[in-house]
Amino acid sequence: MRTSLQSLSDSGNSSGDGASAQSVVQSATPLPLPDLKVFLCAPRGFCAGVVRAIDAVEQALKIYGPPVYVRHEIVHNKYVVEGLRTKGAVFIDHLSQITDTKAPVIFSAHGVPKAVPEAAQQRNLFAIDATCPLVTKVHREAELHHKRGRLVILIGHRGHPEVVGTMGQLPEGAVVLVETVLDVERLPLDLSQNLAYATQTTLSVDDTREIVEALTLRFPQIVGPHKEDICYATTNRQEAVKRVAPQVDALIVVGSPNSSNSQRLKEVAERAGCKVARLILRADDIDWALFDGIQTLAITAGASAPEILVEEIIDAFAARFSVHVETVSTASESVFFPLPKELRG
Repeated sequence: MRTSLQSLSDSGNSSGDGASAQSVVQSATPLPLPDLKVFLCAPRGFCAGVVRAIDAVEQALKIYGPPVYVRHEIVHNKYVVEGLRTKGAVFIDHLSQITDTKAPVIFSAHGVPKAVPEAAQQRNLFAIDATCPLVTKVHREAELHHKRGRLVILIGHRGHPEVVGTMGQLPEGAVVLVETVLDVERLPLDLSQNLAYATQTTLSVDDTREIVEALTLRFPQIVGPHKEDICYATTNRQEAVKRVAPQVDALIVVGSPNSSNSQRLKEVAERAGCKVARLILRADDIDWALFDGIQTLAITAGASAPEILVEEIIDAFAARFSVHVETVSTASESVFFPLPKELRG
């Protein structure tokens, strides 16, 4: 490059005009990248229940070797699922898909209806329950309410595996699902009925509060959980988003579209005033036109999203902006759940 520039300069001097050489030098100088302040939310990413579930699959593979069957995605993150699949995990929707009856089958962090472990026992399958202990807590509460003669009203999203699992702990008709305040108003119940409520663990804290208020207003005697069902990780991640969302031009939630807690983070950001809030799995999924001209960006991650994907997205922005990262922390987390007993030691 130096030789060609020199020859251009010599040529220009011989003609009495050095403009051509100057033009080439200027075009070879890269333009400065625009500044971008990145607010990194903390806590973010994996929660204790997700760590336990992923570790359960990896430990089972280590002890028993592949295949290790997993009913449903162990957690809702495609990157995590594909990584475990390459190590020998086989993801199934039904126990009937298991051909090797000696291989372990792991139940996902979302929990399963009672009929699933019962069916596994009937087939003498080696079942390992990786249900998050905070989901199991909701199951036990629902069972206790049922034993005490209460109809359980479950606040959650229809079809989500956690909701399917919780409703499946009790006989049909013992649990009524509500998703909105309007659903509460439409409940064909009266004040004389013995009622209790429980919630999915990954809901929007604010939306759930509104539904609970509607329930308690209509049914003043309704019994709630001793301790809030929405898990600590969901609450902490939403609080961090609430703090930064009004201050930034855009916010990215790293997570999968089928992740309930990740979807709620996006909704929380929008409700808090962030005009551009997007749920993105990986850097390749970024629509760069949405982030053209931004000066501030917040990044968080759903409870099933690994930190490596956060780093990947930061690196992608660093290739287009001069990135300055600041961590915004609203809570510290030290929760730990031991592995299922079949995998300890």
